[in-house]
Amino acid sequence: MTQTYFTNARLIDPEGQTDQQGSLLVRDGVIEAISGVQEPAPEGATVIDCDGKALAPGLIDWGVKIGEPGERHKESFRSAGRAAAAGGVTTIIARPDTMPPIDTPEALEFVTRRAADAPVNIRHMSSLTKAREGREMVEIGFLTDAGAVAFTDGVRPVTDSKILHRCMTYARGLDALIVGHPQDASLSRGAAATSGKFASLYGIPAVSPMAEVMGMDRDLALVQMTGCRWHADQITVAASLPAFERARSAGLDVTAGISIHHLTLNEFDVGDYRTFFRFTPPLRSEDDRQAMVQAVADGVIDVIASFHTPQDEESKRLPFEIAAPGAVGLQTLLPAALRLYHQGGLSLPQLWRAMSLNPAKRLGLPGGRLSKGAPADLVLFDPNAPFVLDRFSLLSKSKNTPFDGARLEGRVLGTWVAGQSVFKGDA
Repeated sequence: MTQTYFTNARLIDPEGQTDQQGSLLVRDGVIEAISGVQEPAPEGATVIDCDGKALAPGLIDWGVKIGEPGERHKESFRSAGRAAAAGGVTTIIARPDTMPPIDTPEALEFVTRRAADAPVNIRHMSSLTKAREGREMVEIGFLTDAGAVAFTDGVRPVTDSKILHRCMTYARGLDALIVGHPQDASLSRGAAATSGKFASLYGIPAVSPMAEVMGMDRDLALVQMTGCRWHADQITVAASLPAFERARSAGLDVTAGISIHHLTLNEFDVGDYRTFFRFTPPLRSEDDRQAMVQAVADGVIDVIASFHTPQDEESKRLPFEIAAPGAVGLQTLLPAALRLYHQGGLSLPQLWRAMSLNPAKRLGLPGGRLSKGAPADLVLFDPNAPFVLDRFSLLSKSKNTPFDGARLEGRVLGTWVAGQSVFKGDA
């Protein structure tokens, strides 16, 4: 029997929405007890003095791109796992947009075996349609049995509504979760910015925020028709919120997420055509960014994720409109999210509700909680420790981060998976 006793900790409980001093006991990889007072350590336990720093459930990062198979030079399971551990991420929910896509039980079995290289938990989503082409549904039942936690074609919306209706109907019968990307594909094709004065001034191909609203309306109508479980990977504009809130009020089983980049950056951060700020969907207005922060605070948006998308230098050092979209985020999710805490927009329990508890609940995972019987997947961090990010210090193979050179606050001091230390940072 192994025991670890965390004492003098600032316990962040996303389930109880509390932030208080206390201690926590781990026995054989599971949380055994939580106390609001400092008690003597059990005999034989390893004692970790947290020195008043924050102890919280490990982050569950939903929507991580890993390059295996096909693009291992951009990211491997091992490098992604090391970056995740250094960022306080204890569970990765991997995307299926690999080369080739994860669309068969055999492909899913392959990446599941490969993921054993990583020091953190990795679960996988499957493609919704074969080859992510939007023409033929995958074998949802077999893939669920093989361990797929959800089904998505990623940033490629299924444009044929009849096909998507068929997928949703079948998924409903198996209680499978579909992850959609609300976007009108024809309007957004080729766009690299949000339409407005800034995009016009810079001459960047742009798309109206209404493309997201139109995609949302279509998808929610199909959810209403089929009654399936559905999650929007990213809601990024305020105009999308009313339809989503109406759907939820009507009893539809829908949830939504957003990337940390859309919560902390806006369209002006593109600056001098800096391609590390090229995203899908593109960065939005400051008004939309603030509306999204409020939506997270109100519980309308359920999940915050990094949408970690590694790209090599050759893919980014191109004209802005043709550069590959996306950024790495496994190591920057926590300090970037703490910007919202230091600005007063979100409390630590609210942040951890969106980055740990809600993903666990939606995907049926046991983590995301500080409660007896929960797995001891934990992160110890100093929310006030300042540093300037050097992208070459990141453990991901790719270094495409928009936070290069940025002043951030929040250092991970330690990460544990099932009670085992997987990362120890500088005190």
